[in-house]
Amino acid sequence: QVRLVESGGGSVQAGGSLRLSCAASEYTASSNIMGWFRQAPGKEREGVAGVRSDESATYADSVKGRFTISKDNAKNTLYLQMNSLKPKDTAMYYCAANYDGRWYPNPLSRTTYNYWGQGAQVTVSS
Repeated sequence: QVRLVESGGGSVQAGGSLRLSCAASEYTASSNIMGWFRQAPGKEREGVAGVRSDESATYADSVKGRFTISKDNAKNTLYLQMNSLKPKDTAMYYCAANYDGRWYPNPLSRTTYNYWGQGAQVTVSS
């Protein structure tokens, strides 16, 4: 069982930055894909960014150019650097991972992942 623990959430004004971290209990180098999702109140959980084992990254259109996903395999940690934050980025952010070695076509789909963290709240005020 893989455990994922997010940290780094908080409150920030519009235009500010935050960096989320996700510490994994297993080697992140062994994961075939890891990602970040978010869920705002009353809305579906949506994919924000995903990174494959070859370091190729995919982003939702809503965050392209503002968010950056990265991994530090030496620390077994996944990151999400969020810049130019907007009030509509307010949500609970979840880390996700898959370690089954299979290839999945959509890094932003919930069905791609089988391990999830508990979430970190991000609140952006105008």
